[in-house]
Amino acid sequence: MNIKIIPFITTFIAGISTLLGIIPTYLKINEKKLLNFSLSFSAGIMISISIFSLIPESFKYLNQNYLIELPIIIIEIILGIYLSKGIDIFINNKENNKLKKINFITIIALILHNIPEGVITYLTTSNNIKLGIILAIGITLHNIPEGLAIAIPMYYIYKDHNKVFIYTLISGFSELLGALLAALFLTNYITPQLLSLLLAITSGIMIFVSIEELLKTALEEKNKYTYIFFIIGLITMYIISKII
Repeated sequence: MNIKIIPFITTFIAGISTLLGIIPTYLKINEKKLLNFSLSFSAGIMISISIFSLIPESFKYLNQNYLIELPIIIIEIILGIYLSKGIDIFINNKENNKLKKINFITIIALILHNIPEGVITYLTTSNNIKLGIILAIGITLHNIPEGLAIAIPMYYIYKDHNKVFIYTLISGFSELLGALLAALFLTNYITPQLLSLLLAITSGIMIFVSIEELLKTALEEKNKYTYIFFIIGLITMYIISKII
């Protein structure tokens, strides 16, 4: 096998694992409860990804001089929050259905998360195949609940497995897009500072989506299990981040 293909294969496998998140849509579960579970669980997942993965990784790509870098990271996170608010306002003007809006913003947030993830997986595997494969396994584990975050609300809205499959696939393929961008344009030009910026902005977007859209909507149902599913989502991604 051509050694240059291996980084693409590892990134592809990690990304395509997102499709495993569509499995619960085929199970016979009360749809309203499944949606509430999905929204609160997804909020926990996305906040956990931001706090335990994206923000620490963002620091890691800098010089670890926290007195200087902490204000910069905070500003970048706030920038991500305001970017997400801008997307939210734009979609509000185009779409009256709240769940459709939430689902669309979630997809955008996860795609933005997956592209730099694909870049990092490709670059890591190109330099160290063993380390790249280990990283890809970790990403595969946390892409499955990301697939859940897209698939369940979308199925609740459209009742269309084909649509769910396509949009979940698009989210997964955004990792491969990151690998292609890295191979074509970024290998010689990407800097740790740029990766840090992408990760911090993405974390801001995901925190906003999690609190303002997913969790807020889930709490409208006044289901006693909402907080439980949220905490399960937090813990699940925390454990996965530690395994990685």
